[in-house]
Amino acid sequence: MRNRSIFAAAAALLVAGLTWAAAGKGDAAKGKEVFEQCAVCHNVDSPDRKVGPSLKGLFKHDKLHNGKPVNEANVRAVINNGGNGMPAYQDMLSEQDKDNVLAYLKTI
Repeated sequence: MRNRSIFAAAAALLVAGLTWAAAGKGDAAKGKEVFEQCAVCHNVDSPDRKVGPSLKGLFKHDKLHNGKPVNEANVRAVINNGGNGMPAYQDMLSEQDKDNVLAYLKTI
C-alpha cells in the first residue's frame, strides 16, 4: 500500500513537471510579434548585418558571436544582458516574451 502511494506521488510529480516544461516552450507566432522591436537592428531574412548581427538560421550555427555555443540558455543570456551596443532586455521583456522570441528564432 505504501509503495502505491509513493508511486502515485512520483507519477503526479512527473506529470506536473512535464506540463511545466511544455508550458515554457513559447509560441513562435507571438515571438515574431515581439521580435519586431529587435528587427530594427537584426535581420532574419538575410545574412546581412544591420546594427547587430543577422539572426538568420541562428539555431543552426555552432557558436554565437561571443564564442559560446548556440543554445537556449546562451541566447537568453544575450537577450537578458545585451552587450556590444545591444541593450539588456532582462527587465524589458517578460520571461514568456523571451520564451516566445526563442521559439521564433528557432523557426528562422
